[in-house]
Amino acid sequence: MTGYWNPLPTARRVVEGLDEPAEQLFTGVWEQRNWRNVPGPFYAGETDSMATGRLDAPGHIAYDDLGGGFGFEFVYRQPVDAHQTEDLIHGCRMELYRGYNWDGDDHWTVEAVRDWWRDRGRVREWAVAIAADWGADAHPHWGDNADPRHLGHYHDAAQGHRDFVAHIDGGLEAHLRGYLFWLEQRREPRDREALPRLR
Repeated sequence: MTGYWNPLPTARRVVEGLDEPAEQLFTGVWEQRNWRNVPGPFYAGETDSMATGRLDAPGHIAYDDLGGGFGFEFVYRQPVDAHQTEDLIHGCRMELYRGYNWDGDDHWTVEAVRDWWRDRGRVREWAVAIAADWGADAHPHWGDNADPRHLGHYHDAAQGHRDFVAHIDGGLEAHLRGYLFWLEQRREPRDREALPRLR
């Protein structure tokens, strides 16, 4: 996608139709955000380790490996349409501690986004390695999680990591250039309007 689409108006409409107020659903703390979160309005702070977000939002949520098995969740792709926004919100709702938030626009700066992009090799390298590990058929260091009943869950998580790598290598740069425009102008870019550079 070229440019930027602001998901928050749609997100607010979705949340208004739920039985949970936004202030209870989105309680994640910016200072606790997972460094793997891609820049944008949605991010995960400190979450539980149940690894449930991909059940509703596999195109947006992935899991880290802190603590051995599944660790915390993070947003690897921001939504770019109404359907994706709804999926992501439902993925956020699956998280027991309500560790997500949608106030990233209040915290990200142009320089912070550029810094994240310059450091993308670190998260890409991590995602490639963990996808290879979790995509395997078994690993003894998984401990209790090595039970074959968990393999499908690990393999799905590994697919999320592979999708994250593909996103970094593919459309993320264009999306972040549009997001830089949004941060600077607080409006969506018009057709053929120049977008800021990430470098």
